[in-house]
Amino acid sequence: MFRVLVTGFEPFNNAKLNPSEELVRSLKQDDVAGAQIITAVLPVVYTKAAEHLLALIEEHQPDAVISFGQAEGRKAITPERFAVNLDDASISDNSGSIRIDRIIQPEGETAYSSTLPVKELVASIKATGVTAAISLTAGTFVCNHIFYEMQHALRGKSVLSGFVHVPLMTEQENDFPGLFTMEIEQMVLAAKAIIALLVAHAEN
Repeated sequence: MFRVLVTGFEPFNNAKLNPSEELVRSLKQDDVAGAQIITAVLPVVYTKAAEHLLALIEEHQPDAVISFGQAEGRKAITPERFAVNLDDASISDNSGSIRIDRIIQPEGETAYSSTLPVKELVASIKATGVTAAISLTAGTFVCNHIFYEMQHALRGKSVLSGFVHVPLMTEQENDFPGLFTMEIEQMVLAAKAIIALLVAHAEN
């Protein structure tokens, strides 16, 4: 059985919801044939989020890790290509910490690539009728922070890992007027398509 760890984030920046949290809470362990899906919600706190994610990887020994996060303003499901070695955001995390021009790992690479097949993921998501596109980086807030720490920790290992941003969900329309939203069901469909593709790769 192909074991997949799927994570999302709690709400942040005074928001009431986070679509990545709702997405992972909607996934069930046996939603995709051939996969055992393990889900978790991470805190939007730089150090705690990374520590929690790496502990989950150590505990569950997954074959793949897919971390999801919210990207308001985006109009598609966007697998990220690179994690960059930088924390630099004007908003605080949920502990009140603001990080400006801060290197994540002094001895780490400037950037690490996703080890997920991002172009194939986009094609698989689009095949379900859900809008998808490749994104170059995950920004420089907590999403990128955990992505970078994960890729740094898993470098040279056989675990597939990467980050995927999702748009705002429909229930956030009033909190983010004028910004694109997507039904959570479409996000869940996209997540299942990603997992199914990774299972198919493993079986070939």
